[in-house]
Amino acid sequence: MESDNANRLKHWIREVPDFPKPGILFKDITTLLKEPAALREAAHLLAERFADRRVDQVVGIEARGFIFAPLVAYRLNAGFVPVRKPGKLPAETAARTYELEYGSDTLEMHVDGLSSGDRVALVDDLLATGGTAKAAADLVESVGARVEAVGFVVELTHLEGRRRLEGYDVVESLVRY
Repeated sequence: MESDNANRLKHWIREVPDFPKPGILFKDITTLLKEPAALREAAHLLAERFADRRVDQVVGIEARGFIFAPLVAYRLNAGFVPVRKPGKLPAETAARTYELEYGSDTLEMHVDGLSSGDRVALVDDLLATGGTAKAAADLVESVGARVEAVGFVVELTHLEGRRRLEGYDVVESLVRY
């Protein structure tokens, strides 16, 4: 359920029709990011949703997850670990390939980014179909870490991405459309 504070964030999210293709109403968070109070509020609300969990590391998914995850990590006194597209990380990586609507994609993480037993909050800007978040969660678990919570700024509920994340105790989104 959206709080009044989270619901106010909708004011800062611009809707762009027909992007990236005709018929899509794109939820653009760049307008939220440029407003200091809105950015602080989004980071605070995400961190607040995880405050009752022990979190050792916050994993952010490329690219916009990199904006929110370090802010949440700072508030939770946790570390930050990036999950990236292939070929972007300089040391040895673990990878997960996942299916998209038209094809597949891969995510990578340094094999030493997490330790076995680490408790992780997974953070991204948007939950749509859930494929990327589920692949990132699988990647976290493949190195022996545990996903304690998953959080998003925006959730597109009609795409039912939350279904892919069933089984995780905490799946939070601040703003739902």
